[in-house]
Order: sequence, then C-alpha cells, then structure tokens
Amino acid sequence: MTEKLHPLPPLDEAFLEETLLQLLAIPSPVGLTDAVVRYVAGRLDALGIPYVITRRGAIRATLKGRERHPARAIVAHLDTLGAMVRELKGNGRVGIVPIGSWSSRFAEGGRLTLYTDAQQIRGTCLPLKTSGHAFGDGIDSQPNSWDHVEVRLDIPSQSREQLMAAGVNVGDWIAFDPQPEVQPGGYINARYLDDKAAVAVLLTACKAVRDGKLSLPVDVHPLFTITEEVGSGASAALHGDIAEMVSLDIAIAAPGQTTDERAVTICLQDLSGPFDYHLSHKLIKLAQAHGISHRRDVFKFYRSDSAAAVEAGNDIRTALIGFGADASHAQERTHFDSLRALGQLSVAYLMSEPVARRDRQSMGSIEGFTEQLTPEEMQVATTALPDPQEFLDPADR
Repeated sequence: MTEKLHPLPPLDEAFLEETLLQLLAIPSPVGLTDAVVRYVAGRLDALGIPYVITRRGAIRATLKGRERHPARAIVAHLDTLGAMVRELKGNGRVGIVPIGSWSSRFAEGGRLTLYTDAQQIRGTCLPLKTSGHAFGDGIDSQPNSWDHVEVRLDIPSQSREQLMAAGVNVGDWIAFDPQPEVQPGGYINARYLDDKAAVAVLLTACKAVRDGKLSLPVDVHPLFTITEEVGSGASAALHGDIAEMVSLDIAIAAPGQTTDERAVTICLQDLSGPFDYHLSHKLIKLAQAHGISHRRDVFKFYRSDSAAAVEAGNDIRTALIGFGADASHAQERTHFDSLRALGQLSVAYLMSEPVARRDRQSMGSIEGFTEQLTPEEMQVATTALPDPQEFLDPADR
C-alpha cells in the first residue's frame, strides 16, 4: 500500500450501543419505515451532518472531503423483515404472508404488533396446532410454512366479524418484537441486527469523523436505504458522482463459511457475482495495515445494496463488509468485537484515498486504468511455484 496510513480515531462505543438499542426499538419492516428514517435524520442533525431524503425515505448524507470527485458511498439499510395480513380467518385469527425472505419457523412463538389503520394491536404468531393437550403428537407432524401459522390477537376475537369490528384488514403491517439482549461478555442477541447493527456502526463511524475533525480525501455519502430486504435497496439515492460504494451488512457465520462473530468479514462474492477486485482488496489491505481482525468469505444465498445499485444501471465499484453473526433472518447473534472491527474498517476506508483517480469520470482513455495483476507480479507468482521434479522419487527423475 503506497498511501500514507493515519491512526484511526476512537469509536464512541457507548454511542454505538445506545444507537443500536434505540434502532431496534423502532419497528421498520419494509414499507413501514418512516419512523426509523426520522430517527436517523435526527441522529445526523445532532452530528451536524447534512442530508437529503428521497420521496420514499432513503437518506443520502454528505461528509465533505478535500475533493468532490471521485465521490464514494457507504451504505446500510434501515428496513427489516416483517409480515402482512393476507386473510381474516373464520376462527378469529389472522393469516399472514412474509415481508422479505424468511422462514415461518422463526416466526412461530414470536410476539408482535399489528398496525391497523387506526390502532396497534398486540399478538402472537402460532402454528395452527398449538397445544399438545389438544392435538397430541399432531403438533410435531404439522408442516412448516407460512400457510401453517396464524396470528392470535390480544383482543376478543373468535370470528371474522370481530376482527373486522376491531379494524383489522387485509394488508395491515405486522412487526415482530426484536427481543434485544446485550450480555456483559459482549454478545448481542436480537431480531433485526440485520441491518440495524450496521446502521449503528455507520452512524458511529460518521461520529468518529466529526469528533476527530478528520480531513477526508474525497466526498463521502453515507446512505441509509429502506428496501434492501425486498431487493431494490440502493437503486435509489445514488447519483453519477459516486464511483465507489461499500455496503455494510450482516455476514453469515455457519458451517462452510469463514465468517467469525468477533471479526469483520470482507465478502468477495455473493449471489449477484464478484464484487470489485480493487475495492475489495483495498479493504483487505486496510484491515491488514491497521491490525483489524477480519475474515474473507463468499456467500451463495445473499444479496445486498451493492447488487441492487449495479443492477439498477450504476457503473460503480462495489464491495461488501459485514459484522459476523449467527442465525441470519432468525434470532440473530453477534459480538461487540465484530461491530468494533466493522466500525474501524469503515473509518479506515473513509480516510483512505480512492481506488483510482481516473474514476472522477465515468468514461476515459486507458490512461490511469487499474491493473489487477501486473506482468511483474505474475512473474513472481510463477517463479515462486515449486519444481514438480522435487516431488518425484530420485529413481523416477
């Protein structure tokens, strides 16, 4: 790495934890995000960071750099999973469909709030057969799907007519309780750490820039999107000046993955394909140079704001870094060490030089274009390979 490294400013970890818990307390399934948008706008106001908001609520903030171009974006999403009423049932219960992609097995037993046109009603998501005293072994043999769960509302409700009288309608939003729990040893459990943990980290990184009065090399646009869980994400709020975009999201700790709950993950590929070679390797080098605990990983069943941005036609370099977590789209768990590492890498990226100054313009000549493996590097790699003859028995050489 040729650019000069500067010490990273400290992260306000109390601010990070407070922000995360406050975000988790605000229901924000896709389509019901106004409240969380207003909260984040308030946080940005308090930090003195200017921003604009799209018609539907995506936020684009600005941290001014020494130069305007090539600008970069760093993005996290405010929306979460949830559910919606699809049927008022004759037994007085409510059939539901998911908002976003998640399994009904993780909804079973969840406490929730149903939002009618005029009020909020508490309830519980239950399988169709709920009591062993009534159904015996039938509770273990019933199928697992959204067609086999229903919501029991905490109101007198034994018929469709009673639901209608309470103001319940098809299309009402449902938000499941996050159930946050922060352990003294640093583990954090909750629904919707995806992606509210990353939002809290991004706001904390912005605060570190502000508190440290850091001089950034180029303009940075922190983005907060509202439809990532349904695929569109950062297709809005971008503009042509942005040449690089790093998504902050959950990273999956599971068998066959290298992600760790106590490190930041740099993802090289997801379901949409590989991320930008140069931007991803820049992040790897920054983590190495600053001694930030990190892992590399690839994800087979994963999409992010970066994929949405490219698929919307934006010609930008994209990368993905995430906090390591167990049980995504379920009862998620991470560790504060991972959030700290994600915050440190985010700040290191904001302080670093762009991948290529040529990226100021969307089109240009070959002059200044990036090069992945130079002939010299290829020669080193080739000469470093062992001689196959070394592995043969002397008699066979």
